[in-house]
Amino acid sequence: MDFNRRKMLLWAATTASIAALCAAAPARAEDTVKIGLIVPMTGGQASTGKQIDNAVKLYMQQHGDTVAGKKIEVILKDDAAVPDNTKRIAQELIVNDKVNFIAGFGVTPAALAAAPLATQAKIPEVVMAAGTSIITERSPYIVRTSFTLAQSSTIIGDWAIKNGIKKVATLTSDYAPGKDALASFKQHFTAGGGEIVEEVSVPLANPDFAPFLQRMKDAKPDAMFVFVPAGQGGNFMKQYAERGLDKSGIKVIGPGDVMDDDLLNGMGDAALGAVTAHLYSAAHPSQMNKDFVAAYKKAFGNRPGFMAVGGYDGIHLIYEALKKTNGDTSGDKLIEAMKGMKWESPRGPISIDPETRDIVQNIYIRKVEKVDGELYNVEFATFEAVKDSGKTKK
Repeated sequence: MDFNRRKMLLWAATTASIAALCAAAPARAEDTVKIGLIVPMTGGQASTGKQIDNAVKLYMQQHGDTVAGKKIEVILKDDAAVPDNTKRIAQELIVNDKVNFIAGFGVTPAALAAAPLATQAKIPEVVMAAGTSIITERSPYIVRTSFTLAQSSTIIGDWAIKNGIKKVATLTSDYAPGKDALASFKQHFTAGGGEIVEEVSVPLANPDFAPFLQRMKDAKPDAMFVFVPAGQGGNFMKQYAERGLDKSGIKVIGPGDVMDDDLLNGMGDAALGAVTAHLYSAAHPSQMNKDFVAAYKKAFGNRPGFMAVGGYDGIHLIYEALKKTNGDTSGDKLIEAMKGMKWESPRGPISIDPETRDIVQNIYIRKVEKVDGELYNVEFATFEAVKDSGKTKK
């Protein structure tokens, strides 16, 4: 009898323990905030994904993986910048992994593919890379920490006119950001009296620039306005030098994507003198940026580019929003917390426009120069608190 009674008590205790564990499991799940990080880790935009992934890891190393009593878990997924992949991955992350955020998005079509899913699930979509103006209009749950092409392309258009550049040939990637960059540049450059003497668009995937570059050379412009997405600048500059454009006196101008910091050193002296307008340079002189560059180099062996900063600020925005909501993961509360947020970034002061949920930031004019034997985008003029000018006018 005693033996059976002991067995019964042991069985009851075991059952109670299992029940307690089962009851505790959902609570533990709720104590974890999951971020689905969807970026291209392979393919032509792989450098974008690697920079963002590195920056998120660095931020979490520096600030810990707990916010407002919640454990932060990042689930990294490679979409190779293919929108069909992005959509499928986002759906799996939302339905199966029950993520609280989706983030990353290396190219515009990827960010747009995920937008309806963010709306349906009512979870924030934090765009850390893609730069077309319309993106934040596609869902009330989208917030951007990267840039828009209009922010920098309008400014380089104005700069070109003021600095004696009269004739420009343009080469842009044939997708939405390329069209944004071209339209913004042309509007400002031609309004100032400039002339576009040649205009070509190149395929987004695996472009061969050589035949287009020959057309550029034959047009004899004062400068070439170039937009290619982050990751393609190295290949472009290699072919630019092979075709002898660096010796022809035709300078490269444009938004800063083509002179991405993580690829710049590999471009060689052909890149010297290129003038671009952009949101970030590894040579930005603030102490915060010097510390950021040093920490990134120590962790990953190379310098960060502007995509790394988009990722670093994106995870910062998520952390700060969770602090403001005291760990509440309601999408509506998180988006409300993000609106109007301001902070100091390695790129300089930035904020989230409360009306558009888009980034407001300084844009710098930079020139490629050799500093201590390395190539850097050296800033020489600043345009403060630039908003996106490419939004649909209501």
